[in-house]
Amino acid sequence: MTLPPSVSLIEEPAGYPILVVEHPAATGRIALNGAHVTDWIPEGHDPVLYMSAEALLEPGKPIRGGIPVCWPWFGPHPTDATKPAHGFVRTLMWEVDVARETATEVELVLKLQDSAATKALWPHAFSARLHVHMGASLQVTLQVTNTGSTAWDMTGALHTYLNVEDVRKISIHGLHGTQYVEGRLSPDKRPQHSTIIIDQEVDRLYASDATVIVHDPVWGRELVIEKAGSLATVVWNPWIEKSKRLTDLPDEAYPEFLCIEAANAGEDVVSVKPGHEHLLMQRIDVRKLHA
Repeated sequence: MTLPPSVSLIEEPAGYPILVVEHPAATGRIALNGAHVTDWIPEGHDPVLYMSAEALLEPGKPIRGGIPVCWPWFGPHPTDATKPAHGFVRTLMWEVDVARETATEVELVLKLQDSAATKALWPHAFSARLHVHMGASLQVTLQVTNTGSTAWDMTGALHTYLNVEDVRKISIHGLHGTQYVEGRLSPDKRPQHSTIIIDQEVDRLYASDATVIVHDPVWGRELVIEKAGSLATVVWNPWIEKSKRLTDLPDEAYPEFLCIEAANAGEDVVSVKPGHEHLLMQRIDVRKLHA
């Protein structure tokens, strides 16, 4: 495939293909391993996505940071703990299907389909395409299609890691009045009152399709996170003790990021009939705060 002038394909490290975007509106990177957007820096702004300094860039290994694509299940497998957490597509090598640019953005589409390896983990036929529009905004859409003859159920997420100056100083808006489950395993639903402040480990699954705004006064910006095809939003930060248990995350890195995830999870299980598709989309915009 011929890539447009603002997109190049490199191997960094060797044997690990990465699409590099250098466009007037934004720069960024997408690893073919997992169709994983690792970097996005819109012109005139600081980096928006967080990448762990200890992330593993190895074929077949999940990447800590950026936007992991979790599918066809979210979290641990519902019935078999030996299967990989968050599904298998984030550790498979995807192919570039579309690459083009305009004056305002780069559009890239990566594709993946079922194989003997995927059917050993999940016995269904599918095709998946990840659409990435990278410019002043970043829009990522996971398009999954049932290419088999029987319906199947799925969960999943765009597990987005956002760069913040200090997670203890930000506030999260847009989820007031919703309900959440803490830890994804407890059945107890709790009401969310007012804004969200992070001062401890947070692992919450909100029943919401609303736009979320991350207010970061120290960096003088707001991150506006819209979504579609999702009735669940995950807010996650591992805080101190869990960070120490995550081998691909520096022990003291937890103040530097926050995950706001567009998810099909909890009660939001999606059934896809033969020949039908599901679209899970997340869009991020950056707004500068006036001094």
